[in-house]
Amino acid sequence: MPAHEETSEDTSEATSGPLDGERAHLAGSRAALRAMREDVQALDIRDVTANWVNAAVLQAQIDDRIKALADLSHTPLFFGRLDYRHPVGAREAEGSGGEQFYIGRRHVHDAHGDPMVIDWRAPVSQPFYQASRNNPLDVDRRRRFGYTGGELTAYEDEHLTDPAETERTSKLLQAEIERPRVGPMRDIVATIQPEQDEIVRSDLGGTVCVQGGPGTGKTAVGLHRVAYLLYAHRERLARTGTLVIGPNRSFLHYIEQVLPALGELEVKQATVEDLVTAQVEVRGTDEAAAAVIKGDARMAEVLRRALRSHVTLPTEGVVVVRGSRRWRVPAYEIEEMVVELLARDMRYGAAHEALPQRIAHSVLVRMEEAGEAPDDRVQNAVARTPAVKAAVKAVWPAVDPAKLVLRLLADPGFLAAHAEGILTDDEQKRILMARPARSVKSAKWSAADAVLIDEAGDLVARTPSLGHVVIDEAQDLSPMQYRAVGRRCSTGSATVLGDLAQGTTPWSTESWAQALFHLGKADAVVEELTAGFRVPREVIAYASRLLPAISPGLAPVESVREAPGSLAVREVAGADALDGAVVAACEESLAHEGSIGLIAADARVPALADALTAAGHTYLSPGEETTAASRLTLVPASLAKGLEYDYVVLDEPAAVVDGEPDERTGLRRLYVALTRAVSGLVVLHAAPLPEQLGRGGGADRARAGDQ
Repeated sequence: MPAHEETSEDTSEATSGPLDGERAHLAGSRAALRAMREDVQALDIRDVTANWVNAAVLQAQIDDRIKALADLSHTPLFFGRLDYRHPVGAREAEGSGGEQFYIGRRHVHDAHGDPMVIDWRAPVSQPFYQASRNNPLDVDRRRRFGYTGGELTAYEDEHLTDPAETERTSKLLQAEIERPRVGPMRDIVATIQPEQDEIVRSDLGGTVCVQGGPGTGKTAVGLHRVAYLLYAHRERLARTGTLVIGPNRSFLHYIEQVLPALGELEVKQATVEDLVTAQVEVRGTDEAAAAVIKGDARMAEVLRRALRSHVTLPTEGVVVVRGSRRWRVPAYEIEEMVVELLARDMRYGAAHEALPQRIAHSVLVRMEEAGEAPDDRVQNAVARTPAVKAAVKAVWPAVDPAKLVLRLLADPGFLAAHAEGILTDDEQKRILMARPARSVKSAKWSAADAVLIDEAGDLVARTPSLGHVVIDEAQDLSPMQYRAVGRRCSTGSATVLGDLAQGTTPWSTESWAQALFHLGKADAVVEELTAGFRVPREVIAYASRLLPAISPGLAPVESVREAPGSLAVREVAGADALDGAVVAACEESLAHEGSIGLIAADARVPALADALTAAGHTYLSPGEETTAASRLTLVPASLAKGLEYDYVVLDEPAAVVDGEPDERTGLRRLYVALTRAVSGLVVLHAAPLPEQLGRGGGADRARAGDQ
């Protein structure tokens, strides 16, 4: 591993003095962190809480603080150091003595309150990511640290203001990026690049969309952005909440340790399906064509029309009896109220609540004209009278969102009346239930149906908004799903992460402008990450041959990692020999350090599972955490998105393509599978490879025997 080096690229550990000093600072910092944690654990709240509710809330906050101050032995407490030329915030003329700061995952101070480690999110830490020789930001020296098993073993210096020192790639930085991965996704806090840092530190008030190809770190950037926003706007986000949305549970399990490693414990994680199934259970599925129509934004207008069809103009007035007096509100006056509420385009439920109050107010006006002096209590009492309730029920009845959607999907006449001019006759037939359910509970709702119910629910009552939402793999959402997510950050902001080339649903978005419009964030800034730090250059170049077919015009990722021999494409003589060749390739990969993913078309997974078992190999399923003793995961292609493995064995590319409803979606699924490897990829096939992977794109085709 690279160690201390001052002025040349040759690294060694000959200079032990500075290294010993840094180790001593690490030991002191760990001791200070333990003391901070013990101080919190020793807090006695018995005399500072008024009641048991306050005590419970305060104790929960203390418990969270104790968790946040945990010292993770396998995680470096600091990873860098900045030596400033002048005191931070001072002009050059105000002093020549600089300051020194250690940069880490969280703030640590000593018994006197002096900082020993500065949180990477603090403004004083930003030059660690942004300083360069062209713009040193008053940093004289940037030091990076190397660790082995949690022990500080090396360091590397850059003298940003020394004209004699040449520009070079950090070997410690490269080693950290390429370090084998076992277990859940790691944070990238030690390796954030300048273009990534700018996105991470974007202001809370604006929505950011990050288009990033495989290996560009977009997921990690999104998670670190959440951590940064919680640091910079903690009180506000503590009130409004944050949420990370992922494509499936396996993916969420893979990323769930990143934020806790940065000291953030309060961020919730969910899939879109989790968000929209509070009222109904998903037990059914849709054909692709039906799901596309149900996910189309036009369905929002169909639902709005269907809901508003329940409003009818009154045909008679309301008579309210109060004691010996009778007060009449004529039909035309109630009609004016209804028309005015419709014109205001209020939520249906809010208008349903407002109408009885308006009728009651009209009664109060008549009472006052007659010389009485009613107050608000009288108005509320009038609004609750049977006569007013009956009038409101007839004119503006309460509507259950799930029942509304059930009627639309089960009643051809009702659907036709409200989809006229929006959906074609054929589209209406495709979304109608083959066997109409009798009730909401008996209906076999699909995931797309649940989104429709969520939309209808928002038309009735506004969905509460969070402060910030992160949406990963966003290219796979339908317009209606975007609307569902957008409702949950309508007064907040969002970080949208995705890659148009990896859209593998029939309804995947064609452009970020379109997606952001449906999200309700049309003014979002779109950033593109094109520098790849994870996937080797040979592997990404091979996968990029598919781009002209799956996402024309999208710039390919330019990997900064050269790894000769990282790609092997092997043809197997006959399908009968394929399973054995796959097992052999897995054994070959297991000889290396790190995690191994065997990715195959979903239909091929059972056969490969049997082959692995017969050969005596145990394997994990996606979402199960890899360990040093269990490093092989068998991954259906449909669940590979967002996951990374040091070495990947890809079984039968043609089967991956054929497993999808159309060729473009299949090729996109293949693109995802080809780009999951961090160190090496072996592609095995008995059937001919898809023609789009043929010779082209300036990359040499790797064949069996070439690697």
